[in-house]
Order: sequence, then structure tokens, then C-alpha cells
Amino acid sequence: MAVTDDPATGSGTGTGDGDADTDGQRPERHAATTVHATSGPKNSLQHWLEARSFLRVCCNYVVIVLARIAPSLRLKSWLLRRIGVTVGDGVSWGLESTPDVFWPELVTVEDQAIIGYDATLLCHEFLQDEYRTGEVVVRERAMIGAGAVVLPGVEIGTGAQVAANSLVTEDVPPETTVAGVPAEVV
Repeated sequence: MAVTDDPATGSGTGTGDGDADTDGQRPERHAATTVHATSGPKNSLQHWLEARSFLRVCCNYVVIVLARIAPSLRLKSWLLRRIGVTVGDGVSWGLESTPDVFWPELVTVEDQAIIGYDATLLCHEFLQDEYRTGEVVVRERAMIGAGAVVLPGVEIGTGAQVAANSLVTEDVPPETTVAGVPAEVV
């Protein structure tokens, strides 16, 4: 998906073509998201029922709440797979860690990754006049620290580490450590 930035507002609109950057690398986060325009005077969050079924979101919410407090890593993974999260072997979910409640099927956590206490993997962002959706991919043996937030369209590379309470707005290369708001290589 290509993004055309409006220099006046700093906002972008996607074209939905799925193209990567010309250097063959994965596209930037906004280019890896799908833009859904909303109409009228209301902000986009007030249109969420047009985006997802009320029952689907309620079901996802109940399962995620159970997974957040479940004492067993196996049970957490089993529950999250039921709502569409792709969970690899040996994934460790910290207490209160949360995949996206609206689009959990866009979350992929590969083998032996760790999602820390109260970390959040978001596959959507509701803005004023649009909302965006995008995959979140956590590669093998990557680690997301406690309280970190990963935004839609982001990939955490193999063996990468995200420090606690970081806001991840861009892809994290393999075997790299990032920290901060927004997260930067340290």
C-alpha cells in the first residue's frame, strides 16, 4: 500500500496497492496499513460498528480478558488462537498482555517470542476522519518489554528487543534493541 503524504497536514492516504519501497525493503508503517475513510462530522471511532461486528468484538474482548489473566502460557496461546491470533510454539505472554481486540487475526507472534507484562499489540488506529488497520508481526525469539505498545503495520525482527514502556512506530530490524517514545535504536 503506497502512502501519499500531505505536507500541510502530515497525514497520508493509502492507495492500497501493497507495493514496497523502491529499495525492496518492507514499506514504512503507514504504507503497511490500509486506510478506511469515514464520513460525516463524527470521529472515526464512532463508526466502529461499521468496521466490525458488535458480537465479534464482544467475543474477542471476553477471550482477551481471559487470556490476559490466565496463569498458563499454554492456555493463553490456546485462547488467543481461537480468535485468530497466529501464535508460534513456545510463545510467552506476560500477565495483562493484549493483542488487538478489533482485528486479532492481524497479529502474528512467531516461535519463542516473549510479549511482556501489559504490552499491547495494536492492529488498528482510529483517527478523526479515517481509521487504519495493519498487521503486527513479532518474529522468532523477539521480545516486547512490559508496557510497550506496538502500532499497526510494524514488524519486530527476529531476536529484536523492545524496551519496557516503548512506543514502537516503525519496524525493528533483527537483533536490534529499541527504547523510548517513539522507540529508537539504542
